Amino acid sequence: MGGSIAGAAVGKKGIWVGGIIGGLVGASISSWTAAKLGWIANSQRARTTIGTIIGFLIAAAIAVNTLSSPVGPIASTVLAGLGAVIGAGRKPRDEE
Repeated sequence: MGGSIAGAAVGKKGIWVGGIIGGLVGASISSWTAAKLGWIANSQRARTTIGTIIGFLIAAAIAVNTLSSPVGPIASTVLAGLGAVIGAGRKPRDEE
């Protein structure tokens, strides 16, 4: 949301670009925060970030293409979290 707000100063295209960049930054920060809080192992952080980014990009594509219906944008919100979970995989045994 913050990226979209900042991008709005540039115009309509800036809203979309800002939203995407803001989402990518948010995905990275969320993985870092999860590692710092001990929710994931440090060794899982990169995979979690990649999974979150992929999930977010898929969600953004679905949301943009289904704006005429509330179902697509709402349902797509779960994809970033699902990407994070898939990316993180199982916690390594030596770090449990």
